[in-house]
Amino acid sequence: MIIAILNQKGGVGKTTLAVHIASALSQQKFTVLLVDADSQGSALAWSDNRQTAHFPVIGLAKKTLHRELPDLAANYQYVIIDGPPRVNEVARSAILASDLVVIPVQPSPYDVWAAKEIVDLLGEVSTFKENIKSAFVINRKIVNTAIGRDVVEALAAYPVPILKTHIHQRVSFAESAGQGLTVLETDPNGLASQEIRTLITELQETIPYAKESPVLSKA
Repeated sequence: MIIAILNQKGGVGKTTLAVHIASALSQQKFTVLLVDADSQGSALAWSDNRQTAHFPVIGLAKKTLHRELPDLAANYQYVIIDGPPRVNEVARSAILASDLVVIPVQPSPYDVWAAKEIVDLLGEVSTFKENIKSAFVINRKIVNTAIGRDVVEALAAYPVPILKTHIHQRVSFAESAGQGLTVLETDPNGLASQEIRTLITELQETIPYAKESPVLSKA
């Protein structure tokens, strides 16, 4: 299964989600490939800071990603794409390559408005790939505030489902990234780790994975 983490707005936590989703799946003993499709190379930089590599991270910020990725990914059960911070040809290619597009949205009006561009692009690409699935995930939500509820109501205007799991803004995410780690390693029993594991469960329910198959499944 190929999952792309995409949003045209910067600062929404795409790379943080991508590395944590990849790490959580790796901990479940799946074979995982993380693809950095952002020319800034944040996921590659994170990987360079690791002392032990639990899964490979490659750079592929190219508009031909959807044509090149199948051969590169053939031996992995999950491929996670950390997408570019803008709607462009690379983002389009990432959507074409994917089974599921996850759109992280911060709880702010600006993020809700900005989501329109990636939703419109999804609509365009779906004419070529009808079975692609997509979902919003509320990311970097401030603890003990009602604004997360407000953004869910605002996002309901788009034809994209909203995942029930919300990922909160926590210092532990930034602290772990600086070490080339994830909260699953630095604080495996903490609230941040619990949220990531819950998110993984929800993603796996969105597109059930054929665990008996060693190759990528298609929706």
